[in-house]
Amino acid sequence: MPDQTLKKFRNETYLDFSDPTNDKAQKDALEEVRSNFGKEYDLYINGKFVKGDAGTFESKNPGNLSETIGTFQMASKEQAFDALDKAWKAFENWQYVSAEKRAEYLFKAADVVRRRRLEINAWMVSEAGKNYLEADADTCEAIDFIEYYAHEALRIDDGMDVLEETWGDHNRTIYMPIGAGVSISPWNFPFAIFVGMAVAPIAVGNTVVAKPAPDTPKMGHLLAEILDEVGLPAGVFNYVTGGDIEVGENLAKHPNTRFITFTGSKGVGLHLNKIAAEVAEGQKFLKRMVCELGGKNATVVDEDADIDAAADEIIKGAFGFQGQKCSASSRVVAHQAIYDELLEKVTEKAKALSVGNPKDNHISGPVINQKAVDKIMSYIEIGKEEGRLMAGGKRAETDEEGYYIEPTVFADVDENARIAQEEIFGPVTAFIKAKDTDDALRIANGVDYALTGAYFSNDPKKLDRALREFRVGNLYINRKCTGALVGAQPFGGFKLSGTDAKAGGRDYLKYFLEPKSTTLRPKDGVDIDLQKFEFSNK
Repeated sequence: MPDQTLKKFRNETYLDFSDPTNDKAQKDALEEVRSNFGKEYDLYINGKFVKGDAGTFESKNPGNLSETIGTFQMASKEQAFDALDKAWKAFENWQYVSAEKRAEYLFKAADVVRRRRLEINAWMVSEAGKNYLEADADTCEAIDFIEYYAHEALRIDDGMDVLEETWGDHNRTIYMPIGAGVSISPWNFPFAIFVGMAVAPIAVGNTVVAKPAPDTPKMGHLLAEILDEVGLPAGVFNYVTGGDIEVGENLAKHPNTRFITFTGSKGVGLHLNKIAAEVAEGQKFLKRMVCELGGKNATVVDEDADIDAAADEIIKGAFGFQGQKCSASSRVVAHQAIYDELLEKVTEKAKALSVGNPKDNHISGPVINQKAVDKIMSYIEIGKEEGRLMAGGKRAETDEEGYYIEPTVFADVDENARIAQEEIFGPVTAFIKAKDTDDALRIANGVDYALTGAYFSNDPKKLDRALREFRVGNLYINRKCTGALVGAQPFGGFKLSGTDAKAGGRDYLKYFLEPKSTTLRPKDGVDIDLQKFEFSNK
């Protein structure tokens, strides 16, 4: 294959849907996808598409509940365990496949995603309720994950940086893949995160059983199709849909599960973390746990900030994809000197957001399901008691029956109020007034999560303080707190936001590797060229 270096990695560029050509192309792809609604899709185990043993379930369009995306398989516990067994069997050979060959499969997969880009977007618009740009950004991020991790696998294959020679010994530390594990992904970035969590371990020689969220199984099935098309060896990647307990929890508990990667709610993540910490009968290793568990992110706007720019970015950060991002700006901490002006501008902009079916590219679409509606609306009722309702606060009226909620803004919220402390995961943001910079940073840090944050100011000294004192995994200065790019802004948070594994960064792949220190002592009479001698798993 041609020489691939990390320097050649470039983030995929989003499509401009204000361009009539792109808009028409996406609409045509939507019509094609919609003509394929209602089909049945299988599990993918050991390189074959197979039926589930525990029945089927339907995936619905959250923007129009009369439409069924497709019918998907319910795997039994035994099938899930069989997938794990097949993954371990595939690992026997895959761990010794060269980094170059593994990367070649991934680069081919990225090319297939590019070819099917508009189709993938269309399925996401339909199954997850994203507008065109949000869907395209998700697909682009998936491409970025695939290519970045392929490049990183090539770099890591060189081993640890140079170690000292000792007493004539030749020393080298190499990175070894750790085995077969389980990936449990969320519905809010149904392609990008599913792809990234599955591909990262594979890139460095591990094998995976991947379970998508029950709300977006089609997005996972697309990756199964793509990896099957590029000829990835059987058992390296396995796609299993089914119950969260029957499939997800039982796989997590299995003594042969070497690692668990999870992105989702704090409650489920803490439960899985506890499972990972327990050594089951017959288990011969400590399970590796990688998790990202959400946020209660603040956008801090200081008195000297550009108010118009801050208002625009708050709208994007709070209401992009209906606030269903772990990175969403669900708190606005504003200096008292500019509080009223900023609140007025954000309220006006929130009221102007169009809500409707994502197939028509409305800025705001549906939330994911009825459970989400119930949770968000309950928090809105709490918010009416804890703050002053400025915008939204009710279900949106639309042409189709779907899970639509108006973008909602609350003002004058106490920093310790529930809507200022608890993750809502919907189109709701709460304004909190700060006395000064000290107070603003204290409030911003005063929650259990520490995932993302944004800070607006034009004062270099204040910006320096924010960089040091605003305790979050991803801090953005004078821009929105969402939209991390692979390779540029490695993503992950502190505190109860997870293990801060930094997906899309140079440290991430090492979660799926174990370093092995090797030492060679030359022996008289044995001719070994140490410059050519390699300790590796090639």
